[in-house]
Amino acid sequence: MELLGLHHVSILTGKAEDNYRFYTKVLGMRLVKKSVNQDDTTSYHLFYGDAKGNPGTELTFFDIPMLARTHPGVSSISATSLRVKDTEALQFWKQRFDEKRVEHGEITQRAGRETLAFEDTEGTKVILVADNGETGVEPGEAWETEEIPKQHAIVGLGPVTLTVADLKPTEKVLTGLMGFTHVGSYPSLISETLPDIEIYATGKGGTGAEVHLETRPDLPKERIGRGGVHHVAFRVPDEKEYDVWAERIQQARIPNSGKVDRHYFKALYFREPNGILFELSTDTPGFDVDEPIESLGENLSLPPFLEPDREEIEAKLRPLDLS
Repeated sequence: MELLGLHHVSILTGKAEDNYRFYTKVLGMRLVKKSVNQDDTTSYHLFYGDAKGNPGTELTFFDIPMLARTHPGVSSISATSLRVKDTEALQFWKQRFDEKRVEHGEITQRAGRETLAFEDTEGTKVILVADNGETGVEPGEAWETEEIPKQHAIVGLGPVTLTVADLKPTEKVLTGLMGFTHVGSYPSLISETLPDIEIYATGKGGTGAEVHLETRPDLPKERIGRGGVHHVAFRVPDEKEYDVWAERIQQARIPNSGKVDRHYFKALYFREPNGILFELSTDTPGFDVDEPIESLGENLSLPPFLEPDREEIEAKLRPLDLS
């Protein structure tokens, strides 16, 4: 039994409209689900992914208007990656970012791969990573737009970077509890005096299945706000294995949410020792359980247990102009 890789990454936004325009119009991702935060139904929850909303391709955003900015630090998911096909795609994106005035760095090697770091409109740190024929977790299916050719489109999630004050407790959970394997390291791009960034992989490995651990004892603890990453979720193939994982987390005496039915997937949440929120999520049933793939994200989707309250929920939601 092993986790298959990354399932989704959830981030906070204070401006859902700007967020939508950036991730769909600039990055060319597909809005695959427009729903509500099931724990606070007065707030929207937007999901962006590949052409079919496959697990392992989604960035999700909780909309919290007027949210304060994030103060970076440790105990954080400090960077998220998105996969593209090759270095040629990175060159396309570098030119596009120049044209769209998106803050970005240069094409740089990280963990032996060509990468391009940039920031969204709220300061979320994102890294494009080129697969360049690497084997491992399969990419998603590119969503083609008028401005972004299919061969350059984003095809899934790449490695997440966790920044911690002390690596060992997090490493112990990743390898001892969650079954990750240490597969290498690479130098910090910030300073050569900082410890190397350690790489852990699960499942088939590759860009869609890695966690990178950065040790920064010099930093304060993060104060999360807009643009900050709320949690990272890892893929469990089905509900049968999900039940086993739930029991495993419980037996390890790790405080957790217990089983949570999100309708589109089953979830279980817990914090690793440095305080970063992890989620285990099933691949099934998927985002097409309540609307056809052809029309994903076009209407407000509610899980069956919230559907009876649709009228009340819609009345409390602010108008959302996704155009």
